[in-house]
Amino acid sequence: MHVKYCNPGLEYSVNSILSFQTDDNTPFWSNSLFYFYPQINREQLQKINIEGRRSYLNEVMSRIYEEIKPEIDDKIIKYNNYFEQYANQINEALSEAFETDVYGLFEDLTAKICMNPVSPRFLSERSFEVFYKNSERGALGASLHEMIHFIWFYVWNQVFGDSYDEYEKPSLKWILSEMVVESIMSDKRLCSINPYFPHEQGGCVYPYFQDMYIDDKLILNTLDELYQNNNIKDYMKKSYEYCLLHEDKIRKHIAAAEK
Repeated sequence: MHVKYCNPGLEYSVNSILSFQTDDNTPFWSNSLFYFYPQINREQLQKINIEGRRSYLNEVMSRIYEEIKPEIDDKIIKYNNYFEQYANQINEALSEAFETDVYGLFEDLTAKICMNPVSPRFLSERSFEVFYKNSERGALGASLHEMIHFIWFYVWNQVFGDSYDEYEKPSLKWILSEMVVESIMSDKRLCSINPYFPHEQGGCVYPYFQDMYIDDKLILNTLDELYQNNNIKDYMKKSYEYCLLHEDKIRKHIAAAEK
């Protein structure tokens, strides 16, 4: 696996931000924008239609972009150089975790250094976003999370033979993929270079998974036990069966937390 960091430009960042500022997005996804960019008037943005929001965001973000573009361009070099230092270590750890030789897989992953504080990934496009405010260590930590997703669904698809269309939010398969990251990341070769590990540091899994109890037990602990006691393919099957059994509780917890 290999990641190349790039600057996708202002228009890309505005479109990415806008995708999390639609009326159907909960505060969990939309609020971080106003924390990082106090220049944006929340009330003004939310009272206009989607095209009005695009125009408003473009106006505000273009001024910010001109100020930070040199920083983003500098970080392209720093992020790429930092990743290269650990590329072999990462590939070795992921190959072992997924019982799959990941060398040569996903050699064309693109990490877009973006102004959006929410950083989605796009499986079909083999790309993901990294918030520009990250340090080199932070960018690598965020990238490790996304790299795990790409390999997870690559192996998952071999096990289940399903469609990649089923791997996106809000499917249960997406939910599971977000929870399993912490167990896979616990490998010392990965967690030692991830400043967001463990989850108390805020970046390995979404916070609403950290206090999710099923059968009076933290679901992350249950999933970790399954991970430690099964090969990766059996783990995928058993963890998904467990989530299917408790899907209603899982979704209710997430819905309450996102509001």
